[in-house]
Amino acid sequence: MEIINTVEGLKQALNSFRKEGKHIGFVPTMGALHQGHMDLVSRAGAECDVVVASVFVNPTQFNNPSDLKLYPRTPEADAELLKKFGCDFAFFPSVDEIYPENWIVPRVDLGSLDRVMEGRFRPGHFNGVVQVVSRLFEIVEPHKAFFGLKDFQQVAVIKRMVSELKMPVQIVACETLRTEKGLAMSSRNKRLSDEQKEEALIIYKTLSKAKQDARVYSPSETLKRAREFFEAGSLRLEYMNIVHPETLEDLTGDWMPGATMCIACYCGEVRLIDNLTLL
Repeated sequence: MEIINTVEGLKQALNSFRKEGKHIGFVPTMGALHQGHMDLVSRAGAECDVVVASVFVNPTQFNNPSDLKLYPRTPEADAELLKKFGCDFAFFPSVDEIYPENWIVPRVDLGSLDRVMEGRFRPGHFNGVVQVVSRLFEIVEPHKAFFGLKDFQQVAVIKRMVSELKMPVQIVACETLRTEKGLAMSSRNKRLSDEQKEEALIIYKTLSKAKQDARVYSPSETLKRAREFFEAGSLRLEYMNIVHPETLEDLTGDWMPGATMCIACYCGEVRLIDNLTLL
């Protein structure tokens, strides 16, 4: 595996493979890597000839400066993991490499996708996501890009961005990887104590209960029962929604295939998100 820090260096490294008609798979990350990320890297390796992973904590998608400051950074361990799981090129750029002075931020109409759930509670977040992912796609020019469905709304936003900007990249959404007890793997879990990790299991328990309830109750009643169940635990709920899988609008009438429950909450000072397809 080769570690590259500059845009020009990465472009040069990939040019020969591109000329040979090799397919490039890309896994963008913010580091503090875990098995969930490695699942994406392995999937990229199975479907593509060359695997590129980026590690970049993007400042433009944090609306909370404290969250940006506290976000875990483990570059040496990240590099070791990427090498172990078959990554060919690990891209560790600086902010100046990603955002040069002359770079123009693309305009993307996200419709209502950035006004609900994460967009409502983290204003500007998805503008930052569009900014960094479009820039990384511009640099890497991948054939396929791999994202985890734990960030369900982010995947919807990126698919919309690719469609709006007519980018020639296939977005591959991969199932959320969980611990044996069900906690969604996340870089933020590194900030949780063992006791908090146990408390945080209420998230997956709530999602699983909602999946069962969806067979019997309406979306509104399922949501009501899930909220009551969750609030019996110790975590502080920010939002809980059952949404259309593409528009992310709340389901208030009948069920539809792909209906998804999304949760954001705080375990102590750590913000966690998760989701589950109910039908």
